[in-house]
Amino acid sequence: MIFLKTCGETIAPKRVMSGMVALFIAITLGACNREEAESATVAPVAESVPVFAVNTTTAVQGQISDYIALAGDIVAGSTVDVYSDVAGKVTRVYTTVGSRVSKDAQLVEVDPSRPGMNYIPGVVKAPVAGTIVSLNAQPGQTLSQAIPVARISSSGSSGLEIKVYVAERFVSKISPHLPCEIILDAYPSEVFKGSISEVSPVLDPASRTMEVKINVDNVDNKLKAGMFAKTRIVTEQKSGIVKIPYAALIERFGETYVFTVATDPTDPAFRVARRRVVTKGILVDGVQEIQSGLSPNEEIVVRGQSLLEDGSRINVVERVAPLAATN
Repeated sequence: MIFLKTCGETIAPKRVMSGMVALFIAITLGACNREEAESATVAPVAESVPVFAVNTTTAVQGQISDYIALAGDIVAGSTVDVYSDVAGKVTRVYTTVGSRVSKDAQLVEVDPSRPGMNYIPGVVKAPVAGTIVSLNAQPGQTLSQAIPVARISSSGSSGLEIKVYVAERFVSKISPHLPCEIILDAYPSEVFKGSISEVSPVLDPASRTMEVKINVDNVDNKLKAGMFAKTRIVTEQKSGIVKIPYAALIERFGETYVFTVATDPTDPAFRVARRRVVTKGILVDGVQEIQSGLSPNEEIVVRGQSLLEDGSRINVVERVAPLAATN
């Protein structure tokens, strides 16, 4: 029998064998644990597909109108200045501002008498029928023949017009009878109608602008000469076109496209974005006409599309109300 002696202590053979067995078991378990760890490390992980949050709306079939925005003053369409034939003192006034007068109606009486000379008073008459828009005579006032006694709008209150000046770059879009929309600060909720009545044949060489006159439909005589008006000259009108918010468009590498919404063919529970190349038309106030590539009532992405690719999975978090059919 063999005994081991170390540091003055004798170790029995059974104790040696037990230690070796324990050491063997520990080594074996360590190797197994390493294999399991390595197996866990190299095990394939299921790939997650990104989902993008977006807002959508629908393409609309309707009308779109292009326009030029200008501003000007409302003036009487046709006015006539009335002068006295003689100089003298005003002795009587027969009318007031705003009054409607007929042709040859008496306006003002003027006495041309001088000290030591008496003359028969003369009467200034209206040369045309219309409305008195200015009256420069008061009893006791001395008038000269160079100062107009009154101003008459020969077309009356309904014959108002707006003078605007169009920049040279828009001249090719202007022609007589184009429809116009007029907005006034006095009636901000109303839109008055009018049309171009006269286009100047020349441009002002100093300002490079062209004078345009617009007739105004004076409903209920609400419009007054001297008012400031904001005018839209409608230069182009289209009906039955497809239109979308301009924000839905993406322009990259010479292409213009939008993303439509479709069902994911691999999993009907999900929705995906489809890239659709389109052709643009006119753009008015953030509303874009689409000439081809998109049909009415198709759902399109209007927000969150910058990171999308064709086939990207999407989550529609909000549906924005579509545009109005008329614009």
